[in-house]
This record gives sequence, structure tokens and C-alpha cells, in this order.
Amino acid sequence: MNLKKIDLIKWFEAGCKPKNLFRIGTEHEKFVYKLNSLKPVSYNEPSGIKNILKSLVRFGWVEVSESGNIIALRKDNQSITLEPGGQLELSGAPLENIHQTCSEVNEHLKQVKIIGNELNIGFLGVGARLEGKLASDLWMPKPRYKIMKDYMPLVGNLGLEMMADTCTVQANLDYSSEQDMRRKLKTSFILQPIVTALFASSPIEKMKPSKYITRRAAIWFDVDKDRCGTPKFIFDENLSFESWVDYALKVPMYFIKRNGQYINCAGASFEKFMLGQLEQLPNEKPTILDWEDHLSTIFTEIRLKQYIEFRGADAGPWKSLCALPALWVGLLYDSESLNEAESLAKSWSFDMYKKAYEEVPIKGLDLIINKRSINDHAKDLIAISKRGLKKRNFLDGTGNDESGYLNQLEEITHTGNSQAKKMLSMWNNNEPLKSIYDHYSY
Repeated sequence: MNLKKIDLIKWFEAGCKPKNLFRIGTEHEKFVYKLNSLKPVSYNEPSGIKNILKSLVRFGWVEVSESGNIIALRKDNQSITLEPGGQLELSGAPLENIHQTCSEVNEHLKQVKIIGNELNIGFLGVGARLEGKLASDLWMPKPRYKIMKDYMPLVGNLGLEMMADTCTVQANLDYSSEQDMRRKLKTSFILQPIVTALFASSPIEKMKPSKYITRRAAIWFDVDKDRCGTPKFIFDENLSFESWVDYALKVPMYFIKRNGQYINCAGASFEKFMLGQLEQLPNEKPTILDWEDHLSTIFTEIRLKQYIEFRGADAGPWKSLCALPALWVGLLYDSESLNEAESLAKSWSFDMYKKAYEEVPIKGLDLIINKRSINDHAKDLIAISKRGLKKRNFLDGTGNDESGYLNQLEEITHTGNSQAKKMLSMWNNNEPLKSIYDHYSY
């Protein structure tokens, strides 16, 4: 079947779910390092990424290989994958509540710590490498990363750092209709700088304090303007699935996958692909799988698929891996909380948002927006989310609702001390580097 634009719109429409089927997906990345030297591990060395993956198979995971290399694991609806610099990522199953999410996270971290003790390696939860740019010979052997690695320097200065030197925690949430998508997408884009500040944990670069409180967020400013940042149409009153389709069609491609092989199409147009005019595959037209692959190469902080991905937070301590999905669920899954969050977002002008987006990576919670600090705005956000989580009334075995997962964020706003500020305090007190690694490791 030849894909038409209406098919791409319908693909998004197929993501609409009734509210009782809303689920929560959580993904998080972590750096892998040698306990004795604090240096990153390679793929093939005895304590390296390949052996970590093979060792995890004992817990019921199934290997996934590509070009002769094991590059992922699968189990049930979860996967363990590799980012370009060997960052190990858990992509969790779609779950009903945050209690289940936290159990999933804890089980994963328990497994990797067992393997870590055997291989003498650690897993670090921060937003960017402390030591700076990863050596090119330590990149993971995935064909798609080779294509991206060659293309990135042509369109920005920090694309390779983004790929190999950053870690994030991400939440994936559902929408019920185009209108529901519009409200959630618009609201979350505007509120994202507050969340970025709350989760900041990457103030170190090349083993010294950088000018940024979240260097991970700042790196994205100079990656690829065609696929990063905030698309202007997000602020349109008539934001729609078609709006995202029109945008995605203009984002340059990276690759096409055929017969298990990646074909380099970096910079080519998906629109031309749909017309059979792609230079690399003349007269061939895309499948819906090609469309899904293409959408995964858009790197906005909030990304639309058949669900919404919230991608703008630094990785951090294990509590933050539960706090990030809890925050967004509380804001967006309860109707009254969504109304409140939307009102808060609408009270921000475009100029306020632009200032927050550009300056939060430097000033974090201390940034002043509309005569109030981002820290104060964050308190408002957490209060709204907490009410939403209490109303959901999902209880664990001891009768606690999901709102307790926000306690860590409440403590941050009460003290004004983000994870980044804590790290800088340790640094300024001349604590050994190993102490920082120990503190932020799982």
C-alpha cells in the first residue's frame, strides 16, 4: 500500500485510548564505569557492555543481535538497550500505576547491581558525563549510530556529545483524543523548563564545574535545529495530529532499514520518499514501519507518537526515576489537575517560556520568571500533581497512594537544592571524585 498523508494522520489517531486504558511507561539511562578507575567501559572488554548484557540473560532476558553483536535484551514488554556511548537503558512496560513503575525500576537496578558486583563495574545516575567527551573507540557497534555519528557534525557542534555523553529519565503517557493530545502536548511543552530545573543533575564538565546546572539540557541547543527545540506550531490554537505530521515530514531522515540492514539516507526528505523519489532507493516508497523509525529520530523535549514522550529530565538517583513519571501522571491523568496545569501554562507568555527554556540550563531553580523563581513555580506544579495522584487513589500494599513519590521533589523545592547543587557542594568541599560517583550510583 502506498502511504498517503492521511495514513500518517490516522496512525496518530490509532494511539487514542479510553481513559481506563491509560498506561505509564518509564525509560531511564545510566552510565557504566569501572569501580577501580571510574573510567567508562568498552563493548568487548571482559567487564564490558557485551558481557553485561550476556550476564543479564540469567534473569529471563532474551538477546537481540544486530550485525553479529548483541545490542539489546527483551523480556515481556520491557527492553534493555544501548545508547551510543554504552549508556544502559531500561525501557519499561506500559503499567497502570507508579507503584508498579517503582517495582519495575527496583527489580532492574537489583539485577544490574548483582552483575556489577561480579564484573566490578558501577552504574551512575547523572545527566552528563563528568569526565567530558567519550573517546570515539568506546562507541557502541550499532549501524544506526554510525550513520548518525557521521551526520551529526554537519548540522551542529554538540550532536556527538548528546549521543554519547548524556543520560535521561523519560515518561511515556497516553492521550484519549486529538483534543486531549493538544492540551497535554501544549501544556507540557510550556511547563517543561520547570521540570528540567527540578531534575538538574549535570553541572560538571571535564572534571570541573561548568557554567550549567544541567549541561545535558544545554547540549541540546547545538545538536540539530531541524529536529530539536520547540516547533513553533506547538503554540497554535489548532494544534493537531496533522500539525505534527507536517512537521515530521520536513525533518530530514537518518536511515531506512531493509532486510536487517541500515541504508544511509541522512539529510534526505521523507516527503520525497513518499513520492518514490529517494535517491538511495529509487521508485521505492515507505512503509508505516519506516514512518515509525523516522518519528524516533525527532528529538524535541516532548515528542508525539501513539503516546506522548516526556524527554527533558536529567537522569538521577533512583527516587527520581519514580518521581518523573509520578509528576507528569499527577499533572495530566486527572481531569481537574490537567485543568490546573493548563491554566498555569496559559499564564506564561511565549517570552516567559522562551526565557525559561534558554536560561534554566544555566540558573536552574534560581531563575526568575515573572517576578517568581522557577523554584516557586515548581512548588505550584508539585502541589497540582500531588492532588492529582491522591485523586487517582492507587494504593500500594501498605495503603500509600502515589503522591509519596513526589516527596523527593518537594524536598528539593523546600531546600532549593537540586541534585546539581548537591553535586557542586560536594565538589567545592573537595570531596574525592569517588565520593561523587558513589553518591550518584545505583
